[in-house]
Amino acid sequence: MRGGVPLLAALLALSACSGGDDPDAAATEVPKNLAGSNVSGQIVESEYGTPVKDRVATLGLLNKRNNKTEDVVLKVGETKRVGNVLVKLATCERSLPWEAQQETGAFVQVFVEEREAADQPLAWRKVFSGWLFKNSPSLNVVEHAVYDVWIKDCAMKFPGEEDSPAPAAAASTAPKPEGSAAPAASPSASPSPAAKPATPAPKPSAAPSPSVGI
Repeated sequence: MRGGVPLLAALLALSACSGGDDPDAAATEVPKNLAGSNVSGQIVESEYGTPVKDRVATLGLLNKRNNKTEDVVLKVGETKRVGNVLVKLATCERSLPWEAQQETGAFVQVFVEEREAADQPLAWRKVFSGWLFKNSPSLNVVEHAVYDVWIKDCAMKFPGEEDSPAPAAAASTAPKPEGSAAPAASPSASPSPAAKPATPAPKPSAAPSPSVGI
């Protein structure tokens, strides 16, 4: 942030005025001079967060011929080829965490290998050079009949955004090992009373024999 103006806010205003045009004609020489080509876009090192050289951007690439979409992950300064498309990342940026309006942006160049006319050979042509914004995609778009590129994420961190360690599992929730003995009965539990033997029924006494007179 310089002069009290958030970096991405300044880039949004710049892109709205410039339309993402790049006057560097040498950048169109692909792939021979791509690695050393210059880009314009007011790439400024922020005083906060991850240094520019350590940031990684995820871009979406759509082929309108077959409706196939894939992610292109790029480090700053890296170039990747997908079919006859080359995408180069100059830098990416996120709004500061305490800013009210959050935005994610990336400065990219897109080159397509195609023919200017049916009777012409294949040649690399730069179709886009400028900032792409995640929450304001209509501000700058890749205008091409076949391909579309957009920003999905910029992997960077600001102070206080370090990953927190995973919470340790509670001991009570740990699974019990197999074959563990069954828990002993509580000592307070009273044992069941022993069954008493049944009292035998009394036998009937023998009736007295009648006396017989002589």
